[in-house]
Amino acid sequence: MSLTVGVLSIQGDVQENLISAKTAVDELGIDVQVIDVRTPEEISQIDGLIIPGGESTTIGQLSLVNGSLKILKEKIQNGMPVLGICAGMIMLSNTADDRVVGKTDQPLLDIFDIKLERNSFGRQKESFESDVSLDSINIPKFNGVFIRAPSVSDVGSDVEVLSKFNDRIVAIKKGNVIGTAFHPELTEDTAIHKYFINLVNTSKN
Repeated sequence: MSLTVGVLSIQGDVQENLISAKTAVDELGIDVQVIDVRTPEEISQIDGLIIPGGESTTIGQLSLVNGSLKILKEKIQNGMPVLGICAGMIMLSNTADDRVVGKTDQPLLDIFDIKLERNSFGRQKESFESDVSLDSINIPKFNGVFIRAPSVSDVGSDVEVLSKFNDRIVAIKKGNVIGTAFHPELTEDTAIHKYFINLVNTSKN
């Protein structure tokens, strides 16, 4: 049975995630198709979803407009694995305050019970790379690319902390849903995408 992983292609690092996910599938040798998805019909057909980094407000608003936010939430609540990257992690959370502008009124999926701050490490020009470790999912060292990255200061009881950087939480997990503040698709290392593809595979088998 072939599985399908979708990359939400509304805005952001769509191409990079398609390439990373396809590379991860090849390296794992699993029968998984990776496609870009946008409409509620396309989203209803997939077994796992990557929400790429980009502009979370735009992705949220456009998902709301085209009706895909509702089906997304339903599928996630029914156990569909999701990898939310940067803006994707923001979209999966229940609150999003901006370090600069304060409280934001953007459409959110309300999956992660967390306290999240957008642009936590500063604006675009303050982007940086640093090694992070995600030991609990057997990734001891990963090159984190932080671009206008959010961070998490507090998590609810059902949210597991996967990684911290300078005492700020930068990767989290709840059930089959993973959020990273950094961009794994911008490195050659496919460890996080491979972990996610395996998650989709085991959730279906």
